[in-house]
Amino acid sequence: MIKSKLPNVSTTIFSVMSKLAIDYNAINLAQGFPDFDTDEELINLLNHYSSNGYNQYAPMIGIEKLRHSITDKFHKLYKSNYDYQTEVNITSGASQAIFNVISTLIHPNDEVIIFEPAYDMYQPCVELFGGKVVPIELKYPEFSIDFNELEQKITSKTKLIIVNNPNNPSGKILTENDLKSFEDILKKTDCYLLADEVYEHITFDEQEHQSFAKLHSLKDRIFIVGSFGKLFHITGWKIGYILAEESFMNEFRKCHQFNTFSTHTPSQYALADYLENESNYLNLSKFFQDKRDLFINGLSQTKFDVLPSEGTYFVNANYSKISDLPDNEFAEFLTKEYKVATIPLSAFYNQKKDYKIVRFCFAKKDKTLLDAINNLMTL
Repeated sequence: MIKSKLPNVSTTIFSVMSKLAIDYNAINLAQGFPDFDTDEELINLLNHYSSNGYNQYAPMIGIEKLRHSITDKFHKLYKSNYDYQTEVNITSGASQAIFNVISTLIHPNDEVIIFEPAYDMYQPCVELFGGKVVPIELKYPEFSIDFNELEQKITSKTKLIIVNNPNNPSGKILTENDLKSFEDILKKTDCYLLADEVYEHITFDEQEHQSFAKLHSLKDRIFIVGSFGKLFHITGWKIGYILAEESFMNEFRKCHQFNTFSTHTPSQYALADYLENESNYLNLSKFFQDKRDLFINGLSQTKFDVLPSEGTYFVNANYSKISDLPDNEFAEFLTKEYKVATIPLSAFYNQKKDYKIVRFCFAKKDKTLLDAINNLMTL
């Protein structure tokens, strides 16, 4: 019999709720994927490169033009300096980049600090390599970081801090002062920081994304992960990237080459061309803010208490006025009886903390969102 390396891990809540949505013909606002079309220009670029013979292995580190586009973008937006040859790597999705950072850094008994509610892949990846997760709970209801607690939780065993900004599932974004607090704390330690910035260009109400790439003095301790899938509505393409200082990137590539080696070639060429038009990513905030506002305005007419969404394409709502069911049972009830699938927020906590909150994904067609609101109005 195989001895499980992840004995406490089962099917993810995203798969469970998406299957339930299919089984009960419910509107799926659970899993974070769009139901609208990808930009036709990007599809045409993909078809062009695939039809013209760009179908063999890409370089292990990614094609040059795409790497150049990424480092240029970061220099322009955050005044950071990454070398396109030695300090950026294309990956098969952001998850693969995160997995490889952890596989590169973490040895048995190393400690990794994560902030909860947290994306559910962080903890299993750490545990696969013998590390120990040290959770810090974001302060409800504003989901802010207690930096005093962070400083107290860092020990000689702390190898890595993982920060998701903008944060899924809370929709919280970090401020300039938050980045300064991280900088002050990191300077007094030997630990590294993994910045999961897959929702980089999805911030609202004219608030700028505060990338950890701005902390130039800590470049050798910070690893930044991004996702084209999240930004350009192509989650099925599974293309991401990582930026890191050269010495770490050398180690990262040792793991990367034996994981996926290279990433889908015609997609890389298509994205490299697509990034030439800055509006393709700089206009995303308005696109998603319009959807957020449409959905929140509708949700505010129901019995849900809507929590702020400063970024990402998720919004959370408290259902205490509707039911006293545990959040996982309420999410199931909502799917079966009112045909709207959501994610219970407790799924993002190690101890399954239940604040009577469910998470909605609003990266959907307007009609999908309005249909969901109509269903929820009958609660």
